[in-house]
Amino acid sequence: MGPFEIMIVITPQAVRSALIRGEEIALIDVREEAEFALGHPLFAAQIPLRRIAAEAHWRLPRLDVLLVVYDNGEGLAEEAARAFEDLGYGQVRGLKGGLQGWREAGYELFEDVNSYAKAFGELVEHRRHTPSLTSPEVKALLDARADVVILDARRFDEYTTMSIPTGISVPGAELVLRAGGLAPDPQTTIIVNCAGRTRSIIGTQSLINAGLPNKVVALRNGTIGWTLAGQTLDHGQTRQAEGSVDTDALTRARNVAYRAGVKRLTIDDLHLLEQDRSRTLYRFDVRQKAEFDAGHIAGFSHVAGGQLVQETDHYAPVRGARIVLADNIGPRADMSASWLAQMGWEVYVLDGGFDSHLETGPDGAPLPRGPEGRYRRPYEGTQNKAAAMQAYLDWEYGLVDQLVRDATHGFYVI
Repeated sequence: MGPFEIMIVITPQAVRSALIRGEEIALIDVREEAEFALGHPLFAAQIPLRRIAAEAHWRLPRLDVLLVVYDNGEGLAEEAARAFEDLGYGQVRGLKGGLQGWREAGYELFEDVNSYAKAFGELVEHRRHTPSLTSPEVKALLDARADVVILDARRFDEYTTMSIPTGISVPGAELVLRAGGLAPDPQTTIIVNCAGRTRSIIGTQSLINAGLPNKVVALRNGTIGWTLAGQTLDHGQTRQAEGSVDTDALTRARNVAYRAGVKRLTIDDLHLLEQDRSRTLYRFDVRQKAEFDAGHIAGFSHVAGGQLVQETDHYAPVRGARIVLADNIGPRADMSASWLAQMGWEVYVLDGGFDSHLETGPDGAPLPRGPEGRYRRPYEGTQNKAAAMQAYLDWEYGLVDQLVRDATHGFYVI
């Protein structure tokens, strides 16, 4: 787009229609994350104008994808469209009327970040009645030295910042792989926590879906609920589940993936998908970072499976794209894929591929963003105001009703 050209626009109605039909589309909010968190369409992803050159090719790998940019009247969209076109993107459009146009069309706006993954988590709990215990109930079990084990489904760095007493770090996709080794007695109750709700719901339901014989419950509202109850968190803990592997995990996880309709690929099948230039293809290695660094299949990027399910809009902003997951053991890819399939993705698990030459270099991911423009999550850190944490929980409770009003998601729950 030259300096005197007018940006081609697409109507909110056409964008919504593409989403409902499952066509490939990247709806990109080019404001800063703090502004994005105030309200955006369900399947919008966020790349601030200043980060387009750094992030575009990694997050939007197909140059002729339909790429729709918008702002909220700040005048950023035109400059963003020009930046994307300068990088080689051939189908860049502006959302007609920007965010206000979406609002005036009568369409739903979602607050916060990673909104559709969090909305999906709430839908899972709503449909499956995922069991949970309150913070006082869990504390009473710990005080009574009951036969329970607490598994923290967040990233390890989040866990070390603050954790439930006695909790062990088992990032989400590792749960089915390792829970049986950490609680080999079926009489042991497994309690899964995160910071708020989503990862504890998905983690708990993962273990239930996989058929673990233990009683499995979520810590209702996670570390936020624990804090609001006036209970003390631990800090600086380093307990991890490495080496604790459930020998039945492979079969359990594969059965769940099968029920969710996940397809499987050989390395030759993958090469055929890679040759299809008409579709966006994301390839993710969902193991832990140290395993990825030790050796990974060429072309795959790293994202631990639990975070991929939690932050799908960040890692795969092209809605309607294909996703292939790799895991040299299997259960982490199977469980992650089972959730992505239920979230409406065309997702595959790669069988094999780790027995040939593996790469050990970086995966090409852009450098992390700095603090500027960042939305501070109410569940981060240890000094957040109780009112902000409660407001965050209240927002999550309302997401299922928002999904009904929005009506574009296509989610299902097995």
